[in-house]
Amino acid sequence: MRVLSLIFGILAALGLLLGLLPFFGWLNWLFVLPPAVLGLIFGALGRDRGAVTLSAVVAVIGVLRLMLGGGVL
Repeated sequence: MRVLSLIFGILAALGLLLGLLPFFGWLNWLFVLPPAVLGLIFGALGRDRGAVTLSAVVAVIGVLRLMLGGGVL
């Protein structure tokens, strides 16, 4: 579970890098938030604080980017 949660967290972080660019904010709905939530779940099940922290930070930054772009009101 720990490795799986880290993989989801890293994939979400890579998607976040692309989602931060202008006109690509919609990618946060597809490539950032779902893997980040899965990383949070698997990290909590595996009791891995590093993966939970990574996924939580990526999810918060992704939601903030969506709020700035008008994707979440």
